[in-house]
Amino acid sequence: MLVLLPPSETKRSGGEAVPLDWPTLSFPSLTPARRSLARALVSLSKNPDAAMTALKLGRTQSAEIERNRSLLTSLTMPAVDRYTGVIFDALDGGSLTEQQRDFAAKHVLVHSALFGPIGALDAIPAYRISPDSRLPDLALKKHWGAPVAAVLKDTPGLLLDLRSEAYVALGAAPKRAESVFLRVVTDVDGGTRALNHFNKKSKGEFVRALVQNAVDFQTTDELIDWARSLKIILRPGAAGELELVVDASRPAPEFTIFWP
Repeated sequence: MLVLLPPSETKRSGGEAVPLDWPTLSFPSLTPARRSLARALVSLSKNPDAAMTALKLGRTQSAEIERNRSLLTSLTMPAVDRYTGVIFDALDGGSLTEQQRDFAAKHVLVHSALFGPIGALDAIPAYRISPDSRLPDLALKKHWGAPVAAVLKDTPGLLLDLRSEAYVALGAAPKRAESVFLRVVTDVDGGTRALNHFNKKSKGEFVRALVQNAVDFQTTDELIDWARSLKIILRPGAAGELELVVDASRPAPEFTIFWP
């Protein structure tokens, strides 16, 4: 089983590990694409005005340009700790046990606009680039589309895609029985409605539950049965999709799961 998350725009500063070490990142076949994009981002960041425009940043975000300018020499930390924001606050990687973090390292990926898919414990620097960023002479969809789709196609077993549509556009998941897109929904007035406000929080809590459970599910049926045992409503949706159903009438829908 692999769970594919989107990253967060916000990231912690600092780190304790050595600077970026390309061969240690997951999917080494992506190294050439990673290196060329990193060089382009560093080069762009030498011109702050151009970088602010290309990355769609406001004047109060000028520190992000310095992050990019020094990303090849900055200290690093595991991706699950680097990213902040709603999904990663709910996942709360820092509170996981060593065994749970080891499981996350093998089964949780984060799809970075800069690095492509990386493992949860891959060590990365702070940076800023979004899927809609426009670098000179480099279109992100064209740069990443085929290479990312190729590495995802080669992943065996269950692939659970929790990415936003913007990151799906940077590399499609394979079309096969055990490759599914997870959509967060609520049941209302006899119908189903997709959720935006609680979407990220629910995804983070769901992935945390998966990591704490630490079972390598191979099929969607196994995953649905497990969720049912915890009173998590997970069900087939449209073709190629699963629906994670939350109660949007509550102030902050969440899963209350107690582990032995």
